[in-house]
Amino acid sequence: MDRVARRAHGAGSAVVSLAPGAAARAGGQRMAAGPRTAVVVGGGCAGLACALRLAEAGVRVTVLETRRKLGGRATSFTDPRTGEVLDNCQHVLMGCCTNLLDFYERLGVQDAIEWHADIFWANPPRAPDVMRPGRLPAPAHFTASFARMRMLSLAEKRAVARAMWRMLRMGATGRAKWESRTFGEFLAECAQPASVIERFWSPVVVSACNLDVGEASAASAMQVFQEGFLANAQAPLMGLSRVPLVRLYDPAEAAIRAAGGEVRMGVSAMSIAFDGARATGVVTDEGVFDADVVISAVPADRLAKLVSATMVARDARLGHLEEIGYSPILGVHLRFPKRVMDLPHVVLPGRGTQWLFNKQQDGEGDGTQHIHAVISGAQSWMELSEQEIAARVLEDIRWAFPAARGVEPVSVRSVKEKRATFSVVPGFERIRPSAAATGMDRDGGVRNLYLAGDWTRTGWPATMEGAVRSGYLAAGAVLGTPLLVPDLSPAPLARMLGVAR
Repeated sequence: MDRVARRAHGAGSAVVSLAPGAAARAGGQRMAAGPRTAVVVGGGCAGLACALRLAEAGVRVTVLETRRKLGGRATSFTDPRTGEVLDNCQHVLMGCCTNLLDFYERLGVQDAIEWHADIFWANPPRAPDVMRPGRLPAPAHFTASFARMRMLSLAEKRAVARAMWRMLRMGATGRAKWESRTFGEFLAECAQPASVIERFWSPVVVSACNLDVGEASAASAMQVFQEGFLANAQAPLMGLSRVPLVRLYDPAEAAIRAAGGEVRMGVSAMSIAFDGARATGVVTDEGVFDADVVISAVPADRLAKLVSATMVARDARLGHLEEIGYSPILGVHLRFPKRVMDLPHVVLPGRGTQWLFNKQQDGEGDGTQHIHAVISGAQSWMELSEQEIAARVLEDIRWAFPAARGVEPVSVRSVKEKRATFSVVPGFERIRPSAAATGMDRDGGVRNLYLAGDWTRTGWPATMEGAVRSGYLAAGAVLGTPLLVPDLSPAPLARMLGVAR
């Protein structure tokens, strides 16, 4: 990234403008030769990112989306009980999410993101601890604030530092060797106390990977710390949308149409048409959409229903779709009759609820407060009733904020995403497919079928950044040119110590 401009925005927060390089900001070069038409199945972040880049390059794109709104799993809905527009779940942007930032800039919605430098950790009865980047260069930028955190003892902090140092020194090459093992095994080798795992490592890993430390691939969890916390002081900056998520994608349809494409919502894909050698289009409940190339930007289990046995036999990328597992996320919206939380967000270490977000929007002056609670890796919560869920979440809120004790919410709405993300378990990279056929398949695979979605081989866990990266990778494969925005460069000291190795 070329520049970072900050301006103060209230206590403990900052609005940050993170702009990709000039080449990335350019609308994309017109395509000299190649496919003239494309059908993208799926209107989530991956499909929209792919369609936008293709349309910018002169390809006539048609996006097919089953639902009547865009955004996929990272969107909003209107609650029929209250009429409020609520996000399915809270999605967090980080400073290291260079491709997602580029996508938002192309849509012109970057100003809807509020950036926060502080990460608050509940520690009752004391005031919350704060992790805040300081003046030291990465990877030492959190050293001062981490040393002041009171939720961990000095011995526990030394244990965390020991594991962080090992991750820093091993770099990307070293973490790749851990892909077949769990992060819990890595923590055990680093002699991490159970208390540290519960209160520090687990909240971060579960939130980022949607699996507990004993389930998540060590390589994926290490990447979160290496690239999100250690490599660059800008990387851990946290961006939260000031508007419902669905509004971030409102400009996507107009942008694709302006570039000559089309977005068709409420159209259900039934199958991908295949003539034995190439994909010829997509069969839907409204007819067949023919195209030179087809891009699937739907989850793996959905793609498995769109492809025929003949296609699976032809293309090795399609052979493991049904082996991919999923992990749930639970979001709980609570509206209190008065203000009970005085922070923009907070981590709840050691609790069932991992995060609380203050969702109060500008202009809401009725005296109530909207809090969004997030439970990742929420398998044990899925069979609970909304009343049981509310009771558990309220207990956690009242543990963190005494002002909530004795205050009953005026409304509660739980949102269960049972298949929220793919499970980034050990060994997953072995079956993770690439955007394009590689030529390793029998007869070369289905050469004009491209795959997108955070579950494809993006180099990232299940995140919005991963979804956008997959869309850019698929579009780049179609156009025959790299489209990914470069990652944040590691700080000189972090590079010298090995994080980029």
